[in-house]
Amino acid sequence: MWQTIGHEWAVELLQRAVQTGHIAHAYLFTGPANIGKTHLAKELAAALNCTGDVPPCGACRACIKIARQAHPDLAFVGPDGAKIKIDQMRQVQHELALSPYEGRWRVCLITDFQTATVEAANALLKTLEEPPSRVVMILTATDASLLLPTIVSRCQVLPLRAVTHQSIERALIERWNEPAELARTLARLSAGRIGWAIRAAQDPSLLAERKRRLEELLGLLRQGRAGKIQAAERLGKSDDLSEVMRLWQTWWRDVTLVCSGCEELVVNLDHLEALRLQARHHELVAAETATRSIESALEQLEQNVNPRLVLEVLLLSWPRVALI
Repeated sequence: MWQTIGHEWAVELLQRAVQTGHIAHAYLFTGPANIGKTHLAKELAAALNCTGDVPPCGACRACIKIARQAHPDLAFVGPDGAKIKIDQMRQVQHELALSPYEGRWRVCLITDFQTATVEAANALLKTLEEPPSRVVMILTATDASLLLPTIVSRCQVLPLRAVTHQSIERALIERWNEPAELARTLARLSAGRIGWAIRAAQDPSLLAERKRRLEELLGLLRQGRAGKIQAAERLGKSDDLSEVMRLWQTWWRDVTLVCSGCEELVVNLDHLEALRLQARHHELVAAETATRSIESALEQLEQNVNPRLVLEVLLLSWPRVALI
């Protein structure tokens, strides 16, 4: 039984493909970080080689080994440091040339393929152009536009969206036995990122880090030009910069909601008064522009633009709010 939270349409499509045997030779799951792309990919890998009556059963030898990334017919590849490299793709090509050892399919799961070097991407393209028999490739990426169009065109693309907070809240209560109040709070704060919600339920330090980052953001909004430039230099060295910027994005989206009179949809409810103060000093268009500017900045980071420069442009485009 599929255990993916949300993404019902994608689960139904993949389940039907497994049942009918109409399996694509390559899939591409796209969407923001922590919304369940890798989990869904692992479930598809398990379903392809499951020996139970209703794949993926989660209990047979194949399902258990794939969940542990220990199945001999599963190649699992992720960024080596910050990049997926050509040597990793050459190893994948070698493994995919072999016949399945235990299962029906040899499956290659490559996560965060938007980080692949040009050489690695071209190597994968050669494999996609002439896919070996009994091989299924599953790629994940934040956005299909960050990949070579020739790679995207050779995959069945499943664009995954944020999971509803109702689905996340229900899952936290029913599967992880979290208290209803905590589940409701985490579901709102997750902004549709089920992976983040699960980790935050298990690790309270994530909530403490989020609080610290939001206080840092409020400080940035009070800074003048010089302070923002200094902050850009410091934050540009952060390993979790993309995650921080996603948090900033939830803030500006909340400002747009408050400006629109939709406070019941706000994510950062614990900072509602600060959001109200900021909304009083901004028009809706300004908040929407700030939200889009972060999305543009994130795309630039994916394209290896210098993080400090990206942050300088971003922060200097924000108006100063003295009252927050």
